[in-house]
Amino acid sequence: MKILKENAGLLTNFEVVDFLRSRGAAKDPTKVLAPLKPSEFKVYDHLEKSVPPSQTRESIVEFVTKCKPYKLSNPEMTSVINIRPTCEVEIDPLIEDLESRLGENVGELVELIKQVFPPSPDESESDE
Repeated sequence: MKILKENAGLLTNFEVVDFLRSRGAAKDPTKVLAPLKPSEFKVYDHLEKSVPPSQTRESIVEFVTKCKPYKLSNPEMTSVINIRPTCEVEIDPLIEDLESRLGENVGELVELIKQVFPPSPDESESDE
């Protein structure tokens, strides 16, 4: 894979993990054979634990499409996708001027996040 344009935009954690997998990070448990730097393996190991199995490229596209009415900026959208807030308190620091921009629709946005990015079973158990 060749980078055509540097810093073209923000990447979600899922996209970074997907890119590192495409370069062989998942296939090399010894961390020696894949053409990755040690720092890239560390990033992969960390993000592999944070990206839920329920998150897919299709779910991200679906979320971005359904979020258009909320007029979130790209950095806000990326933060929401990466963090997946499950209540209004968690989403407040991610969106600038949340109350004035979304008003009563904050709850709807949180429900949309829960619908598109359901928690994995191990996340549900850790919350209890």
